[in-house]
Amino acid sequence: MMRELADNIMDIAQNSISAGAALTEVHVKISHQEDLITLTFKDDGCGMDEELVKSVIEPFTTTRKTRKVGLGLPLLKQTAEMTGGTMDIQSAVGVGTVVLATFGLGHIDRPPLGDVAGAWFSLVVMNPEKDFLFTYDYDGQAFTFDTREVRAAVAPIPLNQMEISAWIQECLQSEINELHGGNIT
Repeated sequence: MMRELADNIMDIAQNSISAGAALTEVHVKISHQEDLITLTFKDDGCGMDEELVKSVIEPFTTTRKTRKVGLGLPLLKQTAEMTGGTMDIQSAVGVGTVVLATFGLGHIDRPPLGDVAGAWFSLVVMNPEKDFLFTYDYDGQAFTFDTREVRAAVAPIPLNQMEISAWIQECLQSEINELHGGNIT
């Protein structure tokens, strides 16, 4: 199991990038009323056929050429199910993939959410040519960050340029912290 859900966010989003996605969407929804954390990943990458979708939840299935073990999706599924949640994958070749995972918010086995802002920041800085749409919904109050908008505002400066990346990091951290009332737990 990954130590924090933010680690899963990094891993699954990196899978989207590896699948050739130009746009990766990552949505985090925390609902105390529903007692759920929902993670949704959507990409426009190469997609998977039905057979591969069924097999990617097995621990030793991977499309990577550099190593033979793929653990991201199996660990995400295991973690979700340990907390009374679920995981679902929808994909089509040439269209992309959607992964939806739910976790029992108050479940004793749920790992901490972790540094979501830091995970998103790392994805942007490590992949400045890719586009990301991040949404963080905390009990119905949401923050959305779209790299396409930032890129349009700062062009031709790359998103991993020091002043731009520092602003991105501060923006992500402060907006998420504000949704938590200044107290991220």
